Amino acid sequence: MIPEVGVFALVLALLVATVQAVLPMAGAHWGVAGWMRVARPAAALQCLFAWLAFACLAQAFLTGDFSVRYVAANSHSELPAIYRFTAVWGSHEGSMLLWQCLLSGWTLAVALCSRQLPPAYVARVLAVMGMISVGLLAFLLFLSNPFERLLPAAAEGRDLNPLLQDPGMVLHPPLLYMGYVGFSVAFAFGIAALLSGELNAAWARWSRPWTLAAWSFLTLGILLGSAWAYYVLGWGGWWFWDPVENASFMPWLVGTALVHSLIVTDQRGAFRGWTVLLAIAAFSLSLLGTFLVRSGVLTSVHAFAVDPGRGLYILCFMVAVVGGSLLLYGWRAPTVRGGGWFAALSRESLLLVNNVLFSTAALAVLIGTLYPLLLDVLGGDKISVGPPYFEAVFVPLVVPALMLMGVGTMARFKRSTLPELGRRLRWALAASGASALLLAALLPRGSAAAWTPLSAFGLLLATWCVCSTLAHAWQRLAGADENGTDWRHRITRQPRGWWGMLLAHGGIGLFVFGVTLANGFESRRELSLTLDQTVSVGGFDFQLQHVDRTTGPNYDAQRGHVAVSRDGQLLTLLRPEKRQYRAQAMPLSQAAIDTGLTRDLFVALGEPVDARTWTARIQVKPFMSWIWIGCALMAAGGLLALTDRRYRATARRRQPAASGATLPGRAPEAA
Repeated sequence: MIPEVGVFALVLALLVATVQAVLPMAGAHWGVAGWMRVARPAAALQCLFAWLAFACLAQAFLTGDFSVRYVAANSHSELPAIYRFTAVWGSHEGSMLLWQCLLSGWTLAVALCSRQLPPAYVARVLAVMGMISVGLLAFLLFLSNPFERLLPAAAEGRDLNPLLQDPGMVLHPPLLYMGYVGFSVAFAFGIAALLSGELNAAWARWSRPWTLAAWSFLTLGILLGSAWAYYVLGWGGWWFWDPVENASFMPWLVGTALVHSLIVTDQRGAFRGWTVLLAIAAFSLSLLGTFLVRSGVLTSVHAFAVDPGRGLYILCFMVAVVGGSLLLYGWRAPTVRGGGWFAALSRESLLLVNNVLFSTAALAVLIGTLYPLLLDVLGGDKISVGPPYFEAVFVPLVVPALMLMGVGTMARFKRSTLPELGRRLRWALAASGASALLLAALLPRGSAAAWTPLSAFGLLLATWCVCSTLAHAWQRLAGADENGTDWRHRITRQPRGWWGMLLAHGGIGLFVFGVTLANGFESRRELSLTLDQTVSVGGFDFQLQHVDRTTGPNYDAQRGHVAVSRDGQLLTLLRPEKRQYRAQAMPLSQAAIDTGLTRDLFVALGEPVDARTWTARIQVKPFMSWIWIGCALMAAGGLLALTDRRYRATARRRQPAASGATLPGRAPEAA
């Protein structure tokens, strides 16, 4: 009866979410304190019931209860236990349940960490999040029930999609969803401010740590997803502008703009309308990603193909959320007062330009993703928009944004001057140019494609990101200030938000460096490889020594043994596999990758030509690890900034009495 307990838990969660959505909102509107106090216990109960339902579904998977239709479709008795657990979110119903559980977790976190905020404001925030939960829980119960019974029970399950039987899938979906759902907090804070009519700097200050957390989780989720596509799908790349990849990238771009816009709204009171619009857009794009992935309208290795009814519900839900929030914004926006004054050359202006560039880049990705779908709906030809389009429109928008990143950290709020910026940036400009030239001279000339102007500019851009970040740190820490303190004392006084900003901006430079070299300097060959044959790729010698048979828990495989040497010295032995999963009779190439700090050696087996010959893909990708290191540093910078004690200290200094009260003090420069 455990699946029935799960259904009952979802019913209770829906009832509690309905109360949470209605009573606190009404209490905030009419000033009824008792109704407003319902929000926190309702958030706790909703979280309890949602995770109880998740535990029931996990138990059904771990025990192999094939009387549950979802378990029978996505599990197998031979499936290892870890993948039986990750199969809980391996398809549509379970992934939506995970989404709801994480949303209830974020709601509970807001309820617990907002006791210093005005009661009416918190009631509105939790009520908005309750409304979102109502829509998702109704969807789970009436259209996408993960506990639906299969009678009679299946004798055996169909097995989990072999592409998802990978350690990366243990963390990738939860982290990605943590980012998606986390933007609902910034959305709820913005909507609560619009409802109260007090769209001032206070809401931006309160929502900054939540937005940073969501952005950091989404960064980690995208990192793991691109790494999974790199070594599991055998693509040999790291990003292919797949529509579902774009679905996570668009909210990340808008979220990046939101993080920076919140700084200006918090510190200077400017960009109020723009910031709340970005909060709406970030969560709206998260919902759009949900619709694209789960409606069946996309053809992608990542997408869940489901019936049109579910897709229609998600579309209607998305229209209600996005349309309602935009109507509210249109009603309140004319009443928003202008923010603080700033000159054309100032940190505010540079951050505004940066935000516009990131938002425009997200719009360009959105058009490229949706245009084929719209053309198909209108009866036109079926087309696909690939990397050439995205690279042509995306790169020209992101390059100036990265150039301005180094300038913006050096500019002053309200007003800066060109001579002052020139003095601050001259050493960073000189160092980045010299470093780019030195790198170009030291890197091997193994590929004619490596020495293009675009690759040279990529190196310059990467070194600029790093050097401008170091220059900013040097100017803030070097020498002695007016109080006579030296650099050692200054280091200990810097807030964690500032260190997090340095870490994230430096990570962007390493990321650009890795992308430039991995794309521009790679060597690849797709060929037929005979036993004992040696081929040379990128200065390395690859020899297929033999192919043997091996078995896994639920698959049979032919495993190649490829010796890799250089200048006659054996470096490593790679063992790529061609797997055949028994339950689904599905073949899958498992690439073998030898990862190093300066290069990846990549070998993937294709189909056998005869008893001694196999098709194979061999690649040498320089500095591939720097892509992952850069992304990890970006996420680590956001999480480090999140721990800045001034986020907590600001809330403790004042106990505001009104829902629109503005807290004094400065919040950390966290991005």
